[in-house]
Amino acid sequence: MEVISPHTEQAIARVAAARAADVDRAVTAARAAVDDGPWPRFEPGDRIAAVRRLAEIYAARRDGMAHLISAEIGAPIGFAERAQVGLPTMMMPAFCDIAENYPWNEDRAGFFGAPVRIQKNPVGVVAAIVPWNMPQFLIVTKLIPALLAGCAVVLKPAPESPLDALLLGDMIDEVGLPDGVVSVVTGDAAVGAHLVGHPGVDKVSFTGSSAAGRAVAAACAANLTRVSLELGGKSAAIVLDDADPETVAAGVRSASLSNSGQICNALTRIVVPAQRQAEFVDALAERMTTLVIGDPADPATELGPLVSRRQQQRVRDYIELGVREGARLVCGGTDLPDGVERGWYVRPTLFADADNAMRIAREEIFGPVLAVIPYTDEEEAVAIADDSDYGLAGSVWTEDTERGIRIAERVRTGTFGVNQGYTMDPFAPFGGVKDSGYGRELGREGLEGYLDSKSIAVAAPR
Repeated sequence: MEVISPHTEQAIARVAAARAADVDRAVTAARAAVDDGPWPRFEPGDRIAAVRRLAEIYAARRDGMAHLISAEIGAPIGFAERAQVGLPTMMMPAFCDIAENYPWNEDRAGFFGAPVRIQKNPVGVVAAIVPWNMPQFLIVTKLIPALLAGCAVVLKPAPESPLDALLLGDMIDEVGLPDGVVSVVTGDAAVGAHLVGHPGVDKVSFTGSSAAGRAVAAACAANLTRVSLELGGKSAAIVLDDADPETVAAGVRSASLSNSGQICNALTRIVVPAQRQAEFVDALAERMTTLVIGDPADPATELGPLVSRRQQQRVRDYIELGVREGARLVCGGTDLPDGVERGWYVRPTLFADADNAMRIAREEIFGPVLAVIPYTDEEEAVAIADDSDYGLAGSVWTEDTERGIRIAERVRTGTFGVNQGYTMDPFAPFGGVKDSGYGRELGREGLEGYLDSKSIAVAAPR
C-alpha cells in the first residue's frame, strides 16, 4: 500500500499490506513467546534493562524518526521533534523508573490468619492498535508498559502512518528481544478487525474514534478479551472572568491547534464570560490568523496539512455546518490558506456566539476549528463543559489557582489542566470517561493494565 504525503499529495513510500494470514502468524509467534518463551519469565530487572537499551537507541535516532513522521502525516517538523518524538523519548525511561519501583510481589497478612502473596503476572498477548495522529507517542504508551510487564505485542499502526512503526521495529530488532515478543503488522482496517477478534489475543489496547471503539469493544466481548479504549474528545476550556485574554489565547493556540488540531484532547470548546466574549475572541483571532502555515519540513511552519484528503473534506464540511447552524465565522473558512496551492490544508477557523447544542460544539471535528461559547455565570460554565458525550480532558483559566482547582474537581473528565492544556505527565494516568473510553495509560496505572494479580494463600503444613 502507498503512503501519501499530505503536503505534496504524492506517494513517498510503499509498504506491505498484511492479510489475515499474516496476523495469524504474528499472533502465533506472540503466543509461543508468552507460553513457552523466556521473556515473561525474565526477572523484571532484565526486562527493564532491555527497554532502557531501546530507549538509548531511540534517543540516538530521534531526528530521523521526527522527519519520517513529519513526512508521512504532515506534522510540522518542530512539533514532530518536540512532541511526536520528544514525548516517547522521555516516556521510555520514565516507564522503566515506574517498573523499577513497582511491587511485583506483595505479601499481605490474610484475614484468616494465613499470609497471602499477591503475584503480578503478564496478561499475555497484547494487540496494540494505534491511529495516525500521534503515532509514536501512542505506540510507546502501549508497547513499553506491555513489554515491561512481560507481555508479547502485535502492533498494528494506521495505514496512513506505517513508516514510523517499521522504523521502531528496526530499533527493537537491534535490542535483540526474544523471537515473537514484538511484531509489526501493517494493513487496513480489516487487518485490525481480524487482530481484535483473534482468539489468541489476551488484551486489546486501542486508540481511535468512539465509533471504532464501540466496534472493538463488541468484538472483544465475543471472546471475553479484556480491552482498554482511549477514544475521542470535545474538551472545553473554561475561561473565568478574571483571566487574561492574551494568556488564554496563547495557551489555547498551543493546546488546541498543535498538529493542525488533530489531537484527541485538544481544547476545541472555548467557554468564555458573555460580557468579555469580544476580548477573548479578538485575542484568539489574532493568534490564529498569524500562524505560519506551509511546508511541514520548514522549521518556521507552525501549522501543517491534515493527514488526508478525506480528513480535509470532513473538516471543511464542519465549517460549512457551523455557518449554517448560525455561529459567527470570525476567521478561517473552507478555502486553502493564502499562498498554499496544494496539499490537504485547512485554514485555522474560529467561530463565536456558538451554542453548546450546535454540532460543531458536540462532535469531534479533529481539525483546526474552535467554537467560542458564552456563559453568564460560573455554574453555567461548568454545566456547559460537562454537557458533552465526551470526557477526555478539559482546562480552566484564571488568576486564582485555588478557584481553578475547585472547577477542575467538578468537571467530569479523565484529565484536566489549570492554566494549561493537560500535559502528558508519564507518572500520571491518562484516559477518559463517557464516550472517551475506559482504561488508563501512563503512570503506574498504565503498567498495571498489562498485569494480572494472582493470590497465593499459604498455610503451614499440619
